[in-house]
Amino acid sequence: MKIATVLGARPQFIKAAPVSREISLDPALREVIIHTGQHYDYNMSKCFFDDLGIPEPVCNLEVGSASHGRQTGEMVIGIERVLMEERPDLVLVYGDTNSTLAGALVAVKLHVPIAHVEAGLRSFNRRMPEESNRVVTDHLSDLLFCPTDKSVANLARESVFGRVHLVGDVMRDCYSFFRDRAQEHSTVLEDLGLQELGSTEPYCLATIHRPENTDDPARMDAILQGLSQVGTQVIIPLHPRTRAYLEKQGSRIGPNIRTVQPLAYFDMLILEANAEVILTDSGGIQKEAFFAGVPCVTMRDETEWVELVEGGYNTLTGADPGRIVRAVESSKERVLDFGVDIYGQGDSAVKIVETIRRVDLSE
Repeated sequence: MKIATVLGARPQFIKAAPVSREISLDPALREVIIHTGQHYDYNMSKCFFDDLGIPEPVCNLEVGSASHGRQTGEMVIGIERVLMEERPDLVLVYGDTNSTLAGALVAVKLHVPIAHVEAGLRSFNRRMPEESNRVVTDHLSDLLFCPTDKSVANLARESVFGRVHLVGDVMRDCYSFFRDRAQEHSTVLEDLGLQELGSTEPYCLATIHRPENTDDPARMDAILQGLSQVGTQVIIPLHPRTRAYLEKQGSRIGPNIRTVQPLAYFDMLILEANAEVILTDSGGIQKEAFFAGVPCVTMRDETEWVELVEGGYNTLTGADPGRIVRAVESSKERVLDFGVDIYGQGDSAVKIVETIRRVDLSE
């Protein structure tokens, strides 16, 4: 069986790593990777292939940044060309990016079965482009691999066409597999001057990248104001959209905020594991904070990872500066049990590949 995997953004490279590794162990399966180029600089793309051992893509469409319509349209054109050349038996997509949607749209038009990893997530905010991407992809897919019970329930309510499988979260697989390797190879704490004489200087880690924040000056300024009032050093690896905003707007940030270039996966794992609190608008980093045993503050009005909020591991603040500061302070004091099993046992990739292997896609 030939599997065409469509990837394009940092979170997808992480999610694909354990699944690609499991596919490579089965001689009856062959994977070809199509890289859309949605994320394109080394620290947002190539380093993940290098560090995580993901097979080299058969092509890079080099779509880059653009409006949603143009970016998705260029991806559709490029993916269609490659799928017609490769003639795969299955198209595998991850998450909720424009690359996910484009891969699903092309596959359904070419009558190629679709498998969606991380199916069933819902924020119930249709203003988020990710929400539209994931809803459409779920309703086009033949195999839907869900990370949680709640995602399975969401798909049941929507009566999706495809077959639903609860497999756990592939990011748990990746975190478990690479955690020790990151500890051995990353020097990020020393490089940033955060570790001296065996102790780590207290800091918070923040990431901001969603268009709902970076494209809204009022929200972005409010978030930066909140981060500037946190009584601890805040390290922000700059996503290209965040960097562009700071350069264009000339926003003033507090002396406690330290911006750095986008970081490789191993370096992010180490920074996450040693942070006091993680602040983010990313879906994946909310989970990585949980895996690392670090409380999280999510600077959005809602999240698709509702289990973390319900368990007290994650606090939603929106873009309110006061709520951000209060959430950080209360998170430092909260005692949490991070040993609970929310996202599986780290065997999600095995379950996914076993299902693909045994399911008759011609039915």
